[in-house]
Amino acid sequence: MSRIILVHGAWHGGWSWELIKPLLEGQGHEVLAPDLPGIGADAASGHVATLDEWAMFIAGMAGAGGEPATLVGHSRGGIVISRAAELAPHAVSKLVYVAGVMPLPGETMGALFKNDPNGSMAQFRHTLTLSEDGRTSRCTDRDAARATFYTRTPPDLADQAFARLSPEPTGLNAAPLVLTPERYGRIPRHYILCEQDETIHPGLQRAMIAAQPCPISTLDTDHSPFYSTPDELARMIDAVAGPKK
Repeated sequence: MSRIILVHGAWHGGWSWELIKPLLEGQGHEVLAPDLPGIGADAASGHVATLDEWAMFIAGMAGAGGEPATLVGHSRGGIVISRAAELAPHAVSKLVYVAGVMPLPGETMGALFKNDPNGSMAQFRHTLTLSEDGRTSRCTDRDAARATFYTRTPPDLADQAFARLSPEPTGLNAAPLVLTPERYGRIPRHYILCEQDETIHPGLQRAMIAAQPCPISTLDTDHSPFYSTPDELARMIDAVAGPKK
């Protein structure tokens, strides 16, 4: 079997993979879908993590299983798996971006979104509620979340997801992604593009792929294919992860 680590996106938790994990396990893979530190089940701690803390957490998980792991990053999870691959390239076999943020070395996530001609995230950010110290943001507008993340997702699943969203560190937007060709650059990448995405517009997804060419697959769905098209997404991840050992 292949080892697969599923890394959730902003404001979400490991729970967002709840439909995907059993599908991949049914194909014989070993699958982990953790909450990142300070997110999901750990949100109550109030801990505000950094990108490198998250990347070290995932890199350590990848390195603990013997065989290198396939890292799958959704949305903001893309910067986490990129940096994890830089920190521990020996522990990573492949990188899979699901509508994922895939900046160039030295680029920030904030700079990427400023170049989004659709401006969808800029509009969504106006609906967020900041913590008193400004270190985290929280999604408190259900309608905005549904119109941004879950446009093709069944309403009951969208509402359940909204109820579980966690605070997200705001400092990640300005964190330059430190990557090198010798480490991150040697790991094969695959991009799963979501054609109806209102969070990371398809035009921005294509621009990131053009800047760092890699094989792509496409889904005609929203930003949350783990809920809107779980069977199709699981098949794509299974195909990229490769044959079971």
